[in-house]
Amino acid sequence: MNELIKTLDLSGSLIGYLAIDMAVAILLLGCIRYAMGMIGKVDTADELAKKDNFAYGISMAGGVAAMGIALSGAITGELAGSYQIEFIGMLSYGLAGLILIKAGRYIHDKFALPDFNKQELILDRNIAVALVDAASVIATAIVVRAAIMWVDGLTVDTFIALIAAWIVSQVMLVIITRLFEWKYAKNNGISFQTALVNEHIALSLRYSGYLISTAMSVTAASYFIIFDANALWHGIAQWVVISIILMALLTVLTAVAKFLVLWGINRREEVEDQQNVGIATIELAISFSIALLLMGLMS
Repeated sequence: MNELIKTLDLSGSLIGYLAIDMAVAILLLGCIRYAMGMIGKVDTADELAKKDNFAYGISMAGGVAAMGIALSGAITGELAGSYQIEFIGMLSYGLAGLILIKAGRYIHDKFALPDFNKQELILDRNIAVALVDAASVIATAIVVRAAIMWVDGLTVDTFIALIAAWIVSQVMLVIITRLFEWKYAKNNGISFQTALVNEHIALSLRYSGYLISTAMSVTAASYFIIFDANALWHGIAQWVVISIILMALLTVLTAVAKFLVLWGINRREEVEDQQNVGIATIELAISFSIALLLMGLMS
């Protein structure tokens, strides 16, 4: 009987903690739309409902999904000691995630794809740019989630670790963009960014697969490292090295999988010349699947 009472008490306490987590998470998710509107100086209701701007909707959907992904790393189901500490911790991680996702969007715009004004093109209903924008924030959120799950506690070192992991992810995403851009220009004689401006949706889907799978490989690297505040930079350095190794492995395995799944199909011609969205979507799914398998194997 005493064991039953203890179980019920613990369950009630856990429900209280999870209720706080979900309340904070839903509140922050609700803030995404208004944050995007305020920062971009855009009437979101007008873009979404009156103008039926699908591109803006895709961009916002990416932001909402990214916030949900990041917050899922903070909801662990563990008891923080008090409802107040749980609320502060969840809100702190949530706000940190929101800031890092927004900062990642800025870095992607200014360093990965600096040759055009993303917001203007999305407001002009450019679906290709909107898809890339959504993929970039989701990729950032995947790494932020991994970092939140990797760190322990709520100290200055915790947030230094979060920022350091975020920097690693942004460097990796910029590198993969430069490689993707170099390969596309070599094959086609025009820049990748010009193709996006020209609404090359198939290419944007392929690139989105590269971004998200790269972020997942960076996440897989975190499974090898134990968080130690006293050896923080050593842990981050290990994360970088393992991320590079896993990115290389991901590239090889994805190339093999695409070759087998799309045997007999000229993928370059179909995606880059004929803008075959179906083939590009399959490529995205393959990239995602291989990255997911790597995460499963490494966890």
